[in-house]
Amino acid sequence: MSILYKSTRGNEKLLSASEAIIKGIADDGGLYVPAKFPKLNIDIKDMVDMDYNEVAYNIMKEFFTDFTEDELKVCISKAYDSKFDVQEKAPLKKAGGAYFLELFHGPTIAFKDMALSILPHLLTTAVKKNNMDKDIVILTATSGDTGKAALEGFSDIDGVKIIVFFPEHGVSEVQKLQMKTHKGSNTYVVGIEGNFDDAQNGVKRIFNDDSMKKKLNQNNYAFSSANSINIGRLIPQVVYYFYSYIQLVKEKEINSGEQINVVVPTGNFGNILAGYYAKKMGLPIDKLMCASNENKVLYDFISTGIYDKRRDFVITSSPSMDILISSNLERLLYHISGENTEKINELMNKLKDQGVYEIDDTMKANLKDFLAGYASEQDTHTTIKELYDQEGYVIDTHTAVAYAVWNKKRSLGQIDDKKTVIASTASPYKFPAAVMNAIDNKYKIYDDFRLIKEMSKISGVTIPSAVDDIDKREIVHNKVCDAKDMKNVVCEILHV
Repeated sequence: MSILYKSTRGNEKLLSASEAIIKGIADDGGLYVPAKFPKLNIDIKDMVDMDYNEVAYNIMKEFFTDFTEDELKVCISKAYDSKFDVQEKAPLKKAGGAYFLELFHGPTIAFKDMALSILPHLLTTAVKKNNMDKDIVILTATSGDTGKAALEGFSDIDGVKIIVFFPEHGVSEVQKLQMKTHKGSNTYVVGIEGNFDDAQNGVKRIFNDDSMKKKLNQNNYAFSSANSINIGRLIPQVVYYFYSYIQLVKEKEINSGEQINVVVPTGNFGNILAGYYAKKMGLPIDKLMCASNENKVLYDFISTGIYDKRRDFVITSSPSMDILISSNLERLLYHISGENTEKINELMNKLKDQGVYEIDDTMKANLKDFLAGYASEQDTHTTIKELYDQEGYVIDTHTAVAYAVWNKKRSLGQIDDKKTVIASTASPYKFPAAVMNAIDNKYKIYDDFRLIKEMSKISGVTIPSAVDDIDKREIVHNKVCDAKDMKNVVCEILHV
């Protein structure tokens, strides 16, 4: 069965997977979604002896139907290789009554590696398939993790330039250094005076700027995206939900066909949407629990059906979730509206013009797959300490938000006792100050780099190469601009 892709806003023709990956975002401003959901064509019981790469192939081939078997397998083998520090790529760790899906064993120690290790290979393969003779410009905004993972994935790839914008004062010191010290002949990193939403909105404006598109075309460039707005970023994330389930079956923690719950710390909604896509493919997930930090716009939306970005932006210790405009939610709105593109345009225009919208009763009813909760900063830090004290297991702040939300709902009897997978989205080594200060106040006097060494002592986990001695690396990227100047910076970098 051939799967084609269409825009959530309805004004585009159907595209193949490779065409949608190249474009990243539709010309009408919408996001690409599969025209229909494929079903898994193999029994999960027959997948228990597969490694991660084999599982990845069996999932992705159902979505990327214009890629040949050889093309897709080459992309997968190049992506999931020795740059991951464990054989399983995404191991499950049982602790605190749940199963933590460790998605941080790639080169930048965050879950974005799971998709951004393969996106460059999908994109360059797609360019060849479509006989494009333009250089690709990857333009992306990051709340902390996408940036470094994209830089790592696209470094020194012929025919590609990558420009990353991040909030100068809205990421951890380790995240900032990971980006600013990155070396690559085709990589550019720019801090902005503003928050992630400012960066993301700036990128979207550049994508949708007709004069900019004309300039690029005249200079033999074409834009694409590494954010989860790109379907080539989103689909690889579907894989690890299947992989976690298969591991539970293999370890006899569940029977094949038994339902599980999944909890995801959520900012831009891509990671939890991938879980929804896994469920639509046939994975036995009961509830998808959306865990928010104090920027709880998604919690409020799932609880009430009202999306309202008109609120104070809170800088928290889980910065990758400090987001008030969750781009991937548009895809979910499209699916729960019965693919009503007029409705999507209406809602997105309301969000842009008024900062708020409310979905109708039918759409609210179609949110039944989701639960929502949020964790305060105090909840987050208490959770880190309690899990360490009880189990000796150290988790990062984003994972702690998810575990705190699940634990609270469990203690209040608001969820059943199904086995639960928690998406552990980043290594605690990315947020050493927040994590170590939660565990013990005595660490407050140490800087991030001393804390990294202390964390290794208490956790027994070797310091990942991604952050080992990162404070001693040369700063390569120093540029900072106002959000309103992002377009000018892109033109300057590209000499257009």
